Amino acid sequence: MDKYRDFLGLGIAGNFALHLAQAGELEDFKNIITEDEAAPKGMFPFYLPKIVSGAKEILNTYPISSSTIELPDNTTNVQAEPEVGVVCELEYANNQLIKVTPTHFGAYNDCSIRVAGASKISDKKNWGANSKGISENLITIDKFSDGGVMDSYSICSFLRRDGEFHAYGEDVELNGYSYFYEKLTDWIVNQINTQVDFGPLEHLSEYIKECDYPKKAVISIGATRYTPYGEKTFLKSNDEVFVVLYNRSKIDSCDILKKLDSGSYDNANMSVLKQQVL
Repeated sequence: MDKYRDFLGLGIAGNFALHLAQAGELEDFKNIITEDEAAPKGMFPFYLPKIVSGAKEILNTYPISSSTIELPDNTTNVQAEPEVGVVCELEYANNQLIKVTPTHFGAYNDCSIRVAGASKISDKKNWGANSKGISENLITIDKFSDGGVMDSYSICSFLRRDGEFHAYGEDVELNGYSYFYEKLTDWIVNQINTQVDFGPLEHLSEYIKECDYPKKAVISIGATRYTPYGEKTFLKSNDEVFVVLYNRSKIDSCDILKKLDSGSYDNANMSVLKQQVL
């Protein structure tokens, strides 16, 4: 999947209640103070389409796959992070980001290394090719606001291990995100323009400048909460990860596993990401 090779790749940390605690990352953000207690903690790069002098070289490695997750080794703990990925158009004026327009959304896996002491959150996000995932089937966004298509969508996820499905992330509505719609895009614009190199965060506006102001981005808007199984289960070879966005007005949640098992997806009302763990 090379279609996003010229896009900027960014993620949002702490946009769903309790996820950072489940992921063991609260300590990383202990010195990050936000004006709103419910606000996300910050943004991180997972892919830069051009070489940036202040960023680690690994961020130039294209990490996105729609079919596989390749573990860094057999000893590193890695968890899937089920979330929503949005494809966005970016607009600038006077060398600053002024507008983010989400155009499509889909199932996304912000797969992450679980290791203490990483200097930046991006250190856990891109360890090479096939370390991220987004569905081939994206859904067009009619409007990124109340009353739009995303109102009816929920997200769930599963791990299939040794032929058995396990619920990995909670089944939740997309409007369960702390920041969503206009509140989220306004926050993204401000965060990118003002975030500095501090603690686990990086100077994104400088990165964007050195990337010659990309016009498009893939932005993962935050991982949802794990089930008890997902919280304690790390990936291993031969696992299969499924992240599912589904229109709950058209599809009953009880039917999701049947569709995943058969591989028969309703592409008009579902975005499914299925990845084999290597």
